[in-house]
Amino acid sequence: MTAFSQLLRKAPLWGLLCFWIASPHAANKPDADAVASAHPLATAAGIAVLQSGGNAFDAAVAVSAVLGVVEPYGSGLGGGGFWLLHEAKTGKQVMVDGREVAPLKAHRDMYLDRRGNPLPAASIDGPLAAGIPGTPKALAHIAKIYGRLPLAVTLAPAIRLADEGFSVDDMYRRYAGFRQQALLKSPAAGQQFLLNGEVPPKGYLLKQPDLANTLKLFAEQGEQAFYQGEFAQRLVAGVQKYGGIWTLEDLARYDIVERDPITFNFNDYQFTTAALPSSGGVVLAQIFNMLAQFNWDQLDSAQRVHLLTELMRRAYKERAVHLGDTDQVDVPVKQLTSVEYAKQLAKDIDLQMASVSQDLPQIKIKEGMDTSHFSIIDREGNRVAATMSVNYPFGACFVVPGTGVVLNDEMDDFSIKPGVPNAYGLVGNQQNAIAPGKRMLSSMTPTFIENEQRVAILGTPGGSRIISMVMIGALQAMQGAPVEQWVGRARFHHQYLPDSLQYEPDALSEQTLEALSAMGHQLKPVDDSYGNMQAIAWDKVANKVSVASDPRGIGAAVAIKAEQ
Repeated sequence: MTAFSQLLRKAPLWGLLCFWIASPHAANKPDADAVASAHPLATAAGIAVLQSGGNAFDAAVAVSAVLGVVEPYGSGLGGGGFWLLHEAKTGKQVMVDGREVAPLKAHRDMYLDRRGNPLPAASIDGPLAAGIPGTPKALAHIAKIYGRLPLAVTLAPAIRLADEGFSVDDMYRRYAGFRQQALLKSPAAGQQFLLNGEVPPKGYLLKQPDLANTLKLFAEQGEQAFYQGEFAQRLVAGVQKYGGIWTLEDLARYDIVERDPITFNFNDYQFTTAALPSSGGVVLAQIFNMLAQFNWDQLDSAQRVHLLTELMRRAYKERAVHLGDTDQVDVPVKQLTSVEYAKQLAKDIDLQMASVSQDLPQIKIKEGMDTSHFSIIDREGNRVAATMSVNYPFGACFVVPGTGVVLNDEMDDFSIKPGVPNAYGLVGNQQNAIAPGKRMLSSMTPTFIENEQRVAILGTPGGSRIISMVMIGALQAMQGAPVEQWVGRARFHHQYLPDSLQYEPDALSEQTLEALSAMGHQLKPVDDSYGNMQAIAWDKVANKVSVASDPRGIGAAVAIKAEQ
Protein backbone atom coordinates (compact mmCIF):
# COMPACT_ATOMS: atom_id res chain seq x y z
CA MET A 1 0.00 0.00 0.00
CA THR A 2 1.37 3.42 -0.92
CA ALA A 3 1.95 6.16 1.65
CA PHE A 4 -0.79 8.16 -0.01
CA SER A 5 -3.28 5.29 0.25
CA GLN A 6 -2.44 4.83 3.90
CA LEU A 7 -3.00 8.52 4.55
CA LEU A 8 -6.34 8.46 2.81
CA ARG A 9 -7.44 5.46 4.85
CA LYS A 10 -6.42 7.16 8.08
CA ALA A 11 -7.69 10.62 7.13
CA PRO A 12 -11.21 10.39 8.61
CA LEU A 13 -9.71 9.48 11.97
CA TRP A 14 -7.44 12.49 12.13
CA GLY A 15 -8.27 15.22 14.57
CA LEU A 16 -5.97 17.76 16.08
CA LEU A 17 -2.31 16.74 16.30
CA CYS A 18 0.30 19.00 17.81
CA PHE A 19 4.03 18.33 17.77
CA TRP A 20 7.07 18.71 19.23
CA ILE A 21 9.73 20.54 21.17
CA ALA A 22 12.99 19.79 19.39
CA SER A 23 15.49 22.46 20.38
CA PRO A 24 16.01 25.00 23.16
CA HIS A 25 17.42 27.46 20.63
CA ALA A 26 15.72 29.57 17.98
CA ALA A 27 15.14 27.51 14.86
CA ASN A 28 15.72 28.63 11.30
CA LYS A 29 13.59 25.81 9.92
CA PRO A 30 10.53 24.12 11.36
CA ASP A 31 10.94 20.51 12.42
CA ALA A 32 7.71 19.32 10.82
CA ASP A 33 5.62 19.37 7.69
CA ALA A 34 2.10 20.54 8.53
CA VAL A 35 -1.23 20.96 6.78
CA ALA A 36 -4.51 22.26 8.16
CA SER A 37 -7.48 22.17 5.79
CA ALA A 38 -11.24 21.98 5.84
CA HIS A 39 -11.42 18.31 4.85
CA PRO A 40 -9.44 15.25 6.02
CA LEU A 41 -8.97 14.00 2.46
CA ALA A 42 -7.45 17.31 1.38
CA THR A 43 -5.12 17.30 4.37
CA ALA A 44 -4.14 13.72 3.52
CA ALA A 45 -3.28 14.73 -0.02
CA GLY A 46 -1.15 17.63 1.15
CA ILE A 47 0.76 15.53 3.67
CA ALA A 48 1.31 12.79 1.09
CA VAL A 49 2.82 15.26 -1.36
CA LEU A 50 5.10 16.71 1.32
CA GLN A 51 6.23 13.25 2.40
CA SER A 52 6.94 12.35 -1.24
CA GLY A 53 9.44 15.16 -1.78
CA GLY A 54 7.16 18.02 -2.71
CA ASN A 55 7.32 21.39 -1.02
CA ALA A 56 4.57 23.52 0.54
CA PHE A 57 3.65 24.93 -2.87
CA ASP A 58 3.20 21.47 -4.40
CA ALA A 59 1.08 20.56 -1.40
CA ALA A 60 -0.99 23.71 -1.93
CA VAL A 61 -1.83 22.60 -5.47
CA ALA A 62 -2.86 19.14 -4.24
CA VAL A 63 -4.95 20.48 -1.35
CA SER A 64 -6.65 23.09 -3.57
CA ALA A 65 -7.61 20.48 -6.15
CA VAL A 66 -8.91 17.96 -3.62
CA LEU A 67 -11.00 20.59 -1.82
CA GLY A 68 -12.64 21.36 -5.17
CA VAL A 69 -13.67 17.70 -5.41
CA VAL A 70 -14.81 16.98 -1.85
CA GLU A 71 -16.08 20.49 -1.01
CA PRO A 72 -17.72 21.55 -4.29
CA TYR A 73 -19.91 23.89 -2.27
CA GLY A 74 -16.85 25.93 -1.28
CA SER A 75 -14.27 25.94 -4.07
CA GLY A 76 -13.19 24.31 -7.32
CA LEU A 77 -11.87 24.79 -10.83
CA GLY A 78 -14.84 27.03 -11.62
CA GLY A 79 -13.90 29.54 -8.91
CA GLY A 80 -10.96 31.59 -7.75
CA GLY A 81 -8.93 32.57 -4.73
CA PHE A 82 -5.84 34.10 -3.19
CA TRP A 83 -2.72 32.08 -2.41
CA LEU A 84 -0.33 33.86 -0.01
CA LEU A 85 3.17 32.39 -0.37
CA HIS A 86 6.39 32.67 1.63
CA GLU A 87 9.48 31.27 -0.08
CA ALA A 88 12.03 30.37 2.57
CA LYS A 89 15.20 30.43 0.45
CA THR A 90 14.63 33.97 -0.83
CA GLY A 91 12.33 35.46 1.81
CA LYS A 92 9.95 36.38 -1.00
CA GLN A 93 6.33 36.93 0.03
CA VAL A 94 3.74 37.21 -2.69
CA MET A 95 0.01 36.91 -3.19
CA VAL A 96 -1.04 34.92 -6.23
CA ASP A 97 -4.28 36.59 -7.26
CA GLY A 98 -6.50 34.02 -8.95
CA ARG A 99 -9.67 36.06 -8.40
CA GLU A 100 -12.38 35.80 -11.02
CA VAL A 101 -13.00 38.67 -13.45
CA ALA A 102 -16.17 40.03 -15.02
CA PRO A 103 -16.83 38.87 -18.61
CA LEU A 104 -16.12 41.41 -21.34
CA LYS A 105 -19.85 41.72 -22.06
CA ALA A 106 -20.61 42.59 -18.44
CA HIS A 107 -21.90 46.07 -17.62
CA ARG A 108 -22.81 48.09 -14.55
CA ASP A 109 -26.59 47.58 -14.67
CA MET A 110 -26.73 43.98 -15.88
CA TYR A 111 -28.60 42.73 -12.80
CA LEU A 112 -31.12 45.59 -12.64
CA ASP A 113 -34.61 45.73 -14.10
CA ARG A 114 -35.95 48.61 -16.20
CA ARG A 115 -36.74 50.56 -13.05
CA GLY A 116 -33.22 50.16 -11.74
CA ASN A 117 -34.10 47.61 -9.08
CA PRO A 118 -32.07 44.42 -8.53
CA LEU A 119 -33.44 41.34 -10.29
CA PRO A 120 -34.02 38.57 -7.73
CA ALA A 121 -31.19 35.98 -7.67
CA ALA A 122 -29.84 37.13 -11.06
CA SER A 123 -26.34 37.59 -9.62
CA ILE A 124 -26.50 34.38 -7.58
CA ASP A 125 -28.04 31.54 -9.60
CA GLY A 126 -27.17 30.39 -13.11
CA PRO A 127 -24.29 31.10 -15.50
CA LEU A 128 -25.02 34.83 -15.81
CA ALA A 129 -23.76 35.08 -12.20
CA ALA A 130 -20.36 33.56 -13.02
CA GLY A 131 -17.10 35.43 -13.39
CA ILE A 132 -14.23 34.00 -15.45
CA PRO A 133 -12.52 31.42 -13.17
CA GLY A 134 -8.96 31.85 -11.95
CA THR A 135 -8.23 28.68 -9.99
CA PRO A 136 -6.85 26.54 -12.86
CA LYS A 137 -4.40 29.22 -13.95
CA ALA A 138 -3.36 29.96 -10.36
CA LEU A 139 -2.61 26.30 -9.62
CA ALA A 140 -0.62 25.89 -12.82
CA HIS A 141 1.35 29.06 -12.04
CA ILE A 142 2.17 27.96 -8.48
CA ALA A 143 3.26 24.54 -9.72
CA LYS A 144 5.46 25.94 -12.48
CA ILE A 145 7.10 28.84 -10.62
CA TYR A 146 7.30 27.61 -7.02
CA GLY A 147 6.70 23.86 -6.95
CA ARG A 148 8.92 20.88 -7.75
CA LEU A 149 6.42 18.34 -8.97
CA PRO A 150 4.39 18.19 -12.20
CA LEU A 151 0.64 18.67 -12.18
CA ALA A 152 0.28 14.99 -13.09
CA VAL A 153 1.56 14.20 -9.58
CA THR A 154 -0.07 16.94 -7.53
CA LEU A 155 -3.48 16.55 -9.18
CA ALA A 156 -3.47 12.75 -8.88
CA PRO A 157 -5.26 12.67 -5.47
CA ALA A 158 -8.07 14.90 -6.78
CA ILE A 159 -8.42 12.82 -9.94
CA ARG A 160 -8.67 9.66 -7.88
CA LEU A 161 -11.31 11.06 -5.55
CA ALA A 162 -13.39 12.42 -8.43
CA ASP A 163 -13.13 9.07 -10.24
CA GLU A 164 -13.58 6.65 -7.33
CA GLY A 165 -15.76 8.89 -5.17
CA PHE A 166 -15.80 10.16 -1.61
CA SER A 167 -18.19 9.56 1.23
CA VAL A 168 -20.88 12.22 1.66
CA ASP A 169 -20.77 13.82 5.13
CA ASP A 170 -23.11 16.01 7.16
CA MET A 171 -21.48 19.23 5.95
CA TYR A 172 -22.06 18.29 2.31
CA ARG A 173 -25.67 17.36 3.05
CA ARG A 174 -26.27 20.66 4.84
CA TYR A 175 -25.10 22.78 1.92
CA ALA A 176 -26.69 20.58 -0.75
CA GLY A 177 -29.99 20.86 1.09
CA PHE A 178 -29.65 24.63 1.33
CA ARG A 179 -29.11 24.94 -2.44
CA GLN A 180 -31.13 21.95 -3.61
CA GLN A 181 -33.71 23.88 -5.63
CA ALA A 182 -31.07 25.96 -7.40
CA LEU A 183 -29.04 22.84 -8.21
CA LEU A 184 -32.09 21.22 -9.78
CA LYS A 185 -32.35 24.10 -12.28
CA SER A 186 -29.10 22.92 -13.85
CA PRO A 187 -29.57 19.36 -15.14
CA ALA A 188 -25.82 18.61 -15.00
CA ALA A 189 -25.47 20.07 -11.47
CA GLY A 190 -28.48 18.15 -10.20
CA GLN A 191 -27.16 14.90 -11.63
CA GLN A 192 -23.67 15.48 -10.23
CA PHE A 193 -24.46 16.65 -6.72
CA LEU A 194 -27.87 15.12 -5.93
CA LEU A 195 -29.26 11.59 -6.01
CA ASN A 196 -32.49 11.32 -7.99
CA GLY A 197 -33.10 14.99 -7.22
CA GLU A 198 -32.63 14.56 -3.46
CA VAL A 199 -29.74 15.23 -1.10
CA PRO A 200 -27.59 12.07 -1.01
CA PRO A 201 -27.66 10.16 2.29
CA LYS A 202 -24.69 10.30 4.63
CA GLY A 203 -22.07 7.80 3.57
CA TYR A 204 -23.16 7.77 -0.08
CA LEU A 205 -20.15 7.40 -2.42
CA LEU A 206 -20.30 10.51 -4.60
CA LYS A 207 -18.47 10.03 -7.90
CA GLN A 208 -17.80 12.82 -10.42
CA PRO A 209 -16.50 11.18 -13.64
CA ASP A 210 -16.82 14.33 -15.76
CA LEU A 211 -14.78 16.30 -13.25
CA ALA A 212 -12.21 13.49 -13.15
CA ASN A 213 -11.81 13.73 -16.93
CA THR A 214 -11.43 17.52 -16.72
CA LEU A 215 -8.76 17.18 -14.05
CA LYS A 216 -6.94 14.56 -16.14
CA LEU A 217 -6.95 16.94 -19.11
CA PHE A 218 -5.65 19.74 -16.87
CA ALA A 219 -2.91 17.47 -15.51
CA GLU A 220 -1.80 16.45 -19.00
CA GLN A 221 -1.99 19.77 -20.82
CA GLY A 222 -1.82 22.46 -18.15
CA GLU A 223 -3.99 25.53 -17.88
CA GLN A 224 -4.27 25.99 -21.66
CA ALA A 225 -6.56 22.96 -21.67
CA PHE A 226 -9.06 24.96 -19.61
CA TYR A 227 -8.74 28.38 -21.22
CA GLN A 228 -8.24 27.45 -24.88
CA GLY A 229 -9.19 24.82 -27.40
CA GLU A 230 -12.02 22.28 -27.38
CA PHE A 231 -12.71 22.36 -23.65
CA ALA A 232 -12.94 26.15 -23.61
CA GLN A 233 -15.36 25.99 -26.53
CA ARG A 234 -17.52 23.54 -24.59
CA LEU A 235 -17.53 25.83 -21.54
CA VAL A 236 -18.52 28.88 -23.54
CA ALA A 237 -21.20 27.07 -25.53
CA GLY A 238 -22.73 25.64 -22.35
CA VAL A 239 -22.70 28.98 -20.55
CA GLN A 240 -24.27 30.83 -23.47
CA LYS A 241 -26.92 28.16 -23.99
CA TYR A 242 -28.25 28.77 -20.48
CA GLY A 243 -28.15 32.57 -20.56
CA GLY A 244 -24.54 33.42 -19.70
CA ILE A 245 -22.30 35.91 -21.52
CA TRP A 246 -18.87 34.24 -21.55
CA THR A 247 -16.84 34.30 -24.76
CA LEU A 248 -13.71 32.49 -25.89
CA GLU A 249 -11.91 35.82 -25.64
CA ASP A 250 -12.80 35.99 -21.94
CA LEU A 251 -11.06 32.70 -21.27
CA ALA A 252 -8.08 33.40 -23.53
CA ARG A 253 -7.44 36.80 -21.92
CA TYR A 254 -7.68 35.67 -18.30
CA ASP A 255 -4.45 35.79 -16.32
CA ILE A 256 -3.39 35.61 -12.71
CA VAL A 257 -1.52 38.50 -11.09
CA GLU A 258 1.30 38.32 -8.56
CA ARG A 259 0.73 41.12 -6.06
CA ASP A 260 2.73 42.52 -3.18
CA PRO A 261 0.83 41.65 0.01
CA ILE A 262 -0.37 44.27 2.47
CA THR A 263 2.12 44.49 5.33
CA PHE A 264 1.88 46.39 8.61
CA ASN A 265 3.12 46.14 12.17
CA PHE A 266 1.26 45.86 15.45
CA ASN A 267 3.39 45.86 18.58
CA ASP A 268 6.37 43.67 17.65
CA TYR A 269 4.47 41.56 15.10
CA GLN A 270 4.49 41.93 11.33
CA PHE A 271 1.33 41.11 9.43
CA THR A 272 1.53 39.91 5.83
CA THR A 273 -1.92 39.62 4.35
CA ALA A 274 -4.10 39.88 1.28
CA ALA A 275 -3.92 42.85 -1.10
CA LEU A 276 -6.72 44.27 -3.22
CA PRO A 277 -8.95 43.05 -4.76
CA SER A 278 -9.18 41.45 -1.33
CA SER A 279 -10.40 44.04 1.13
CA GLY A 280 -9.01 41.97 3.99
CA GLY A 281 -5.52 43.44 4.20
CA VAL A 282 -6.61 47.07 4.11
CA VAL A 283 -9.40 46.50 6.63
CA LEU A 284 -7.12 44.54 9.00
CA ALA A 285 -4.44 47.24 8.78
CA GLN A 286 -6.98 49.92 9.64
CA ILE A 287 -8.35 47.93 12.58
CA PHE A 288 -4.96 47.24 14.13
CA ASN A 289 -3.61 50.73 13.40
CA MET A 290 -6.65 52.14 15.22
CA LEU A 291 -6.29 49.62 18.05
CA ALA A 292 -2.73 50.84 18.61
CA GLN A 293 -4.16 54.23 19.64
CA PHE A 294 -5.79 52.77 22.76
CA ASN A 295 -4.59 51.20 26.01
CA TRP A 296 -6.05 47.81 25.20
CA ASP A 297 -4.62 46.09 28.28
CA GLN A 298 -6.40 48.48 30.62
CA LEU A 299 -9.90 47.77 29.34
CA ASP A 300 -12.35 45.30 30.82
CA SER A 301 -14.07 42.60 28.74
CA ALA A 302 -17.08 44.66 27.68
CA GLN A 303 -14.94 47.68 26.81
CA ARG A 304 -12.69 45.51 24.65
CA VAL A 305 -15.62 44.13 22.68
CA HIS A 306 -17.06 47.64 22.42
CA LEU A 307 -13.76 49.03 21.12
CA LEU A 308 -13.26 46.25 18.58
CA THR A 309 -16.84 46.76 17.39
CA GLU A 310 -16.19 50.46 16.85
CA LEU A 311 -13.00 49.65 14.94
CA MET A 312 -14.81 47.14 12.72
CA ARG A 313 -17.65 49.60 12.16
CA ARG A 314 -15.23 52.21 10.82
CA ALA A 315 -13.00 49.89 8.80
CA TYR A 316 -15.95 48.19 7.11
CA LYS A 317 -17.31 51.61 6.17
CA GLU A 318 -13.97 52.35 4.54
CA ARG A 319 -14.34 49.07 2.65
CA ALA A 320 -17.72 50.12 1.32
CA VAL A 321 -16.62 53.60 0.28
CA HIS A 322 -13.09 53.31 -1.05
CA LEU A 323 -12.10 49.78 -2.06
CA GLY A 324 -12.14 48.10 -5.46
CA ASP A 325 -9.95 46.47 -8.10
CA THR A 326 -6.75 48.56 -8.26
CA ASP A 327 -6.19 47.45 -11.85
CA GLN A 328 -9.24 49.50 -12.86
CA VAL A 329 -9.89 52.12 -10.15
CA ASP A 330 -7.62 54.36 -8.09
CA VAL A 331 -7.45 53.33 -4.45
CA PRO A 332 -5.09 55.29 -2.14
CA VAL A 333 -3.91 52.13 -0.36
CA LYS A 334 -0.84 53.73 1.22
CA GLN A 335 -2.93 56.46 2.80
CA LEU A 336 -5.76 54.17 3.86
CA THR A 337 -3.33 51.85 5.67
CA SER A 338 -1.26 54.60 7.30
CA VAL A 339 -1.13 55.25 11.04
CA GLU A 340 -2.07 58.89 10.52
CA TYR A 341 -5.24 57.91 8.69
CA ALA A 342 -6.10 55.44 11.44
CA LYS A 343 -5.80 58.23 14.00
CA GLN A 344 -8.39 60.23 12.06
CA LEU A 345 -10.72 57.23 11.86
CA ALA A 346 -10.46 56.55 15.58
CA LYS A 347 -10.50 60.07 17.00
CA ASP A 348 -14.26 60.19 17.62
CA ILE A 349 -14.54 56.78 19.30
CA ASP A 350 -16.24 57.04 22.68
CA LEU A 351 -15.20 54.21 25.01
CA GLN A 352 -18.53 54.53 26.83
CA MET A 353 -21.02 54.80 23.97
CA ALA A 354 -21.68 53.09 20.63
CA SER A 355 -21.57 55.07 17.40
CA VAL A 356 -24.39 55.07 14.85
CA SER A 357 -23.03 53.69 11.59
CA GLN A 358 -24.88 56.05 9.28
CA ASP A 359 -23.74 59.07 11.33
CA LEU A 360 -20.03 58.35 10.89
CA PRO A 361 -18.23 61.31 9.28
CA GLN A 362 -16.66 60.97 5.85
CA ILE A 363 -12.90 61.48 5.99
CA LYS A 364 -11.44 63.34 3.04
CA ILE A 365 -9.05 61.35 0.87
CA LYS A 366 -6.17 62.78 -1.08
CA GLU A 367 -6.60 61.75 -4.69
CA GLY A 368 -4.05 59.39 -5.75
CA MET A 369 -20.28 30.61 2.89
CA ASP A 370 -19.01 29.69 1.32
CA THR A 371 -15.39 29.36 0.80
CA SER A 372 -12.46 27.19 1.89
CA HIS A 373 -9.12 27.93 3.53
CA PHE A 374 -5.99 25.92 4.20
CA SER A 375 -2.59 26.56 5.80
CA ILE A 376 0.67 24.75 5.06
CA ILE A 377 4.28 24.84 6.26
CA ASP A 378 7.10 22.54 5.21
CA ARG A 379 10.38 21.64 6.89
CA GLU A 380 12.26 24.15 4.74
CA GLY A 381 10.13 26.99 6.10
CA ASN A 382 8.07 27.53 2.94
CA ARG A 383 4.51 28.37 3.83
CA VAL A 384 1.13 28.95 2.22
CA ALA A 385 -2.10 30.49 3.44
CA ALA A 386 -4.81 30.15 0.81
CA THR A 387 -8.48 31.03 0.69
CA MET A 388 -10.54 29.90 -2.30
CA SER A 389 -14.16 30.31 -3.20
CA VAL A 390 -17.05 29.82 -5.56
CA ASN A 391 -18.87 32.37 -3.36
CA TYR A 392 -22.35 31.21 -2.27
CA PRO A 393 -22.60 27.47 -1.47
CA PHE A 394 -22.20 25.57 -4.77
CA GLY A 395 -21.58 28.92 -6.47
CA ALA A 396 -24.03 29.55 -9.28
CA CYS A 397 -25.36 25.98 -8.90
CA PHE A 398 -24.57 25.50 -12.56
CA VAL A 399 -22.41 22.88 -14.27
CA VAL A 400 -21.68 22.94 -17.99
CA PRO A 401 -22.70 19.46 -19.20
CA GLY A 402 -19.77 17.12 -19.70
CA THR A 403 -17.27 19.19 -17.68
CA GLY A 404 -18.07 18.46 -14.02
CA VAL A 405 -17.05 22.07 -13.21
CA VAL A 406 -19.43 23.98 -10.93
CA LEU A 407 -19.30 27.68 -11.77
CA ASN A 408 -18.90 30.47 -9.26
CA ASP A 409 -21.40 33.26 -8.62
CA GLU A 410 -18.76 35.84 -7.72
CA MET A 411 -20.45 38.54 -9.79
CA ASP A 412 -22.60 39.05 -6.70
CA ASP A 413 -19.50 40.38 -4.94
CA PHE A 414 -19.64 43.49 -7.11
CA SER A 415 -21.76 46.40 -6.01
CA ILE A 416 -24.84 45.61 -8.08
CA LYS A 417 -26.22 49.03 -7.18
CA PRO A 418 -24.78 51.59 -4.72
CA GLY A 419 -26.10 50.94 -1.23
CA VAL A 420 -27.79 47.64 -2.13
CA PRO A 421 -26.38 44.75 -0.04
CA ASN A 422 -25.09 41.54 -1.62
CA ALA A 423 -25.83 38.01 -0.39
CA TYR A 424 -23.64 38.64 2.68
CA GLY A 425 -25.17 42.01 3.54
CA LEU A 426 -22.18 44.06 2.35
CA VAL A 427 -22.80 47.36 0.60
CA GLY A 428 -20.54 49.15 -1.85
CA ASN A 429 -20.35 52.00 -4.32
CA GLN A 430 -18.90 52.84 -7.74
CA GLN A 431 -15.39 51.72 -6.77
CA ASN A 432 -16.71 48.14 -6.84
CA ALA A 433 -19.24 48.56 -9.66
CA ILE A 434 -19.35 45.98 -12.45
CA ALA A 435 -17.06 46.63 -15.41
CA PRO A 436 -15.69 44.37 -18.16
CA GLY A 437 -12.56 42.49 -17.12
CA LYS A 438 -12.72 43.84 -13.56
CA ARG A 439 -12.01 41.81 -10.45
CA MET A 440 -14.75 41.96 -7.85
CA LEU A 441 -13.94 42.96 -4.26
CA SER A 442 -13.40 40.07 -1.86
CA SER A 443 -13.17 39.48 1.90
CA MET A 444 -10.82 36.49 1.68
CA THR A 445 -7.91 37.19 4.03
CA PRO A 446 -5.12 34.59 4.11
CA THR A 447 -2.59 35.91 6.63
CA PHE A 448 0.89 35.42 8.12
CA ILE A 449 1.76 36.97 11.49
CA GLU A 450 5.32 36.76 12.74
CA ASN A 451 8.07 38.09 14.95
CA GLU A 452 11.45 36.76 16.03
CA GLN A 453 9.88 34.10 18.24
CA ARG A 454 6.91 32.74 16.32
CA VAL A 455 5.00 32.47 13.05
CA ALA A 456 1.24 32.17 12.64
CA ILE A 457 -0.49 31.03 9.43
CA LEU A 458 -4.27 31.40 9.37
CA GLY A 459 -7.41 32.18 7.44
CA THR A 460 -11.04 31.13 7.17
CA PRO A 461 -14.13 31.09 4.98
CA GLY A 462 -17.17 33.02 6.11
CA GLY A 463 -18.18 35.72 3.62
CA SER A 464 -18.26 39.20 5.13
CA ARG A 465 -17.24 37.81 8.54
CA ILE A 466 -13.85 36.54 7.32
CA ILE A 467 -11.95 39.69 8.28
CA SER A 468 -13.37 39.88 11.80
CA MET A 469 -12.59 36.19 12.36
CA VAL A 470 -8.99 36.70 11.28
CA MET A 471 -8.82 39.74 13.57
CA ILE A 472 -9.97 37.68 16.56
CA GLY A 473 -7.65 34.80 15.66
CA ALA A 474 -4.73 37.23 15.32
CA LEU A 475 -5.42 38.72 18.74
CA GLN A 476 -5.42 35.22 20.22
CA ALA A 477 -2.14 34.40 18.47
CA MET A 478 -0.40 37.56 19.64
CA GLN A 479 -1.58 36.97 23.21
CA GLY A 480 0.22 33.62 23.16
CA ALA A 481 -2.92 31.46 23.22
CA PRO A 482 -2.64 27.87 21.98
CA VAL A 483 -3.51 27.44 18.32
CA GLU A 484 -6.66 25.52 19.30
CA GLN A 485 -8.01 28.75 20.81
CA TRP A 486 -7.38 30.75 17.65
CA VAL A 487 -9.73 28.50 15.70
CA GLY A 488 -12.11 27.62 18.50
CA ARG A 489 -12.88 30.90 20.23
CA ALA A 490 -16.49 32.05 19.93
CA ARG A 491 -16.77 35.07 17.62
CA PHE A 492 -18.48 38.41 17.22
CA HIS A 493 -18.76 40.70 14.21
CA HIS A 494 -19.80 44.14 12.97
CA GLN A 495 -19.65 45.25 9.33
CA TYR A 496 -20.90 48.87 9.39
CA LEU A 497 -24.25 48.01 7.78
CA PRO A 498 -26.50 46.52 8.97
CA ASP A 499 -25.77 48.39 12.19
CA SER A 500 -25.76 45.42 14.55
CA LEU A 501 -23.22 43.51 16.64
CA GLN A 502 -23.56 39.85 15.70
CA TYR A 503 -22.26 37.15 18.02
CA GLU A 504 -22.07 33.38 18.22
CA PRO A 505 -23.65 31.43 21.06
CA ASP A 506 -21.47 31.76 24.19
CA ALA A 507 -19.25 34.40 22.58
CA LEU A 508 -20.20 37.06 25.12
CA SER A 509 -21.21 36.72 28.77
CA GLU A 510 -24.55 38.02 30.02
CA GLN A 511 -22.71 40.72 31.95
CA THR A 512 -20.87 41.82 28.80
CA LEU A 513 -24.08 41.79 26.75
CA GLU A 514 -25.81 43.97 29.35
CA ALA A 515 -22.91 46.42 29.33
CA LEU A 516 -22.86 46.57 25.52
CA SER A 517 -26.60 47.12 25.38
CA ALA A 518 -26.27 49.97 27.87
CA MET A 519 -23.63 51.51 25.60
CA GLY A 520 -26.15 51.59 22.77
CA HIS A 521 -25.11 48.58 20.69
CA GLN A 522 -27.79 46.76 18.71
CA LEU A 523 -27.15 43.11 19.60
CA LYS A 524 -27.96 40.27 17.23
CA PRO A 525 -27.24 36.67 18.25
CA VAL A 526 -26.63 34.24 15.38
CA ASP A 527 -28.34 30.88 15.60
CA ASP A 528 -25.43 28.79 14.39
CA SER A 529 -21.67 28.91 14.69
CA TYR A 530 -19.85 30.24 11.65
CA GLY A 531 -16.41 30.03 10.07
CA ASN A 532 -13.94 27.21 9.50
CA MET A 533 -10.49 28.51 10.41
CA GLN A 534 -7.39 26.46 9.63
CA ALA A 535 -4.21 27.51 11.45
CA ILE A 536 -0.57 26.63 12.02
CA ALA A 537 1.75 28.02 14.68
CA TRP A 538 5.53 27.67 14.59
CA ASP A 539 7.30 28.46 17.84
CA LYS A 540 10.80 29.22 16.54
CA VAL A 541 12.39 29.24 19.99
CA ALA A 542 11.14 25.80 21.02
CA ASN A 543 10.96 24.66 17.39
CA LYS A 544 7.44 23.42 17.99
CA VAL A 545 4.89 23.24 15.18
CA SER A 546 1.27 23.21 16.36
CA VAL A 547 -1.76 22.86 14.12
CA ALA A 548 -5.51 23.17 14.52
CA SER A 549 -8.66 22.80 12.48
CA ASP A 550 -11.82 24.66 13.44
CA PRO A 551 -14.09 22.45 15.59
CA ARG A 552 -17.09 23.93 13.76
CA GLY A 553 -16.11 22.01 10.64
CA ILE A 554 -14.96 18.52 9.66
CA GLY A 555 -11.38 19.47 8.78
CA ALA A 556 -8.10 17.92 9.83
CA ALA A 557 -4.84 19.46 10.99
CA VAL A 558 -1.72 17.29 10.91
CA ALA A 559 1.98 17.80 11.52
CA ILE A 560 4.56 15.16 10.69
CA LYS A 561 7.95 15.47 12.36
CA ALA A 562 11.09 14.96 10.31
CA GLU A 563 12.50 11.49 10.64
CA GLN A 564 15.70 11.32 12.65
